[in-house]
Amino acid sequence: MNAAPAAPARQRLPRGQRTRQLLDVAWALISDEGSDALSLGRLAEAAGVTKPVAYDHFGTRNGLLAALYEDYDVRQTIVFDAAVDAARATLQDKARVVADSYVACVLTQGREISAVVAALGGSAELLEVKRRYQQAFIEKCEGIFAPFAGRDGVPSAGMWAVLGAADTLSQAAVDGDISEAQAKDELRSVILSVVKRCA
Repeated sequence: MNAAPAAPARQRLPRGQRTRQLLDVAWALISDEGSDALSLGRLAEAAGVTKPVAYDHFGTRNGLLAALYEDYDVRQTIVFDAAVDAARATLQDKARVVADSYVACVLTQGREISAVVAALGGSAELLEVKRRYQQAFIEKCEGIFAPFAGRDGVPSAGMWAVLGAADTLSQAAVDGDISEAQAKDELRSVILSVVKRCA
């Protein structure tokens, strides 16, 4: 009779390292099984920890989804900011870098971030997390494009239009409806149109 495979030995990790491990496992679960299968119990099982560990880190499934969205945003903001800072100080170059970076960031996480964003729509708590990051992106873009706009800058409505286009075009690229290059080119055109209207 064969013995059952031994369970992986549990290792005590510092809180920050354990959080990183749990987030990495959660991203893998979403990729493999979809966001509907993601629960704190399933996460604990896949990570080789007890359920109380997962609950201690995230509290609820919504807390886990919010942490995943924040994890994605923090990682991509670093990449985005570096690209924008390295771009030449011209409207064309800033628009190109913002468009390229946004689309590339979404494609980097692919369907996983789409699943998290869709799940974020499920509660007021999660909508607030998403809204906070949307507002931060809009404010960042207003600052990036202010030197190229008129005295009043780019109105918020224009930046919301850019964000809507960015989300829709990126999702279309993730879904394979358009190419990555098409998404980037069209988003750059939208940004240029919005900013030039204000000059």
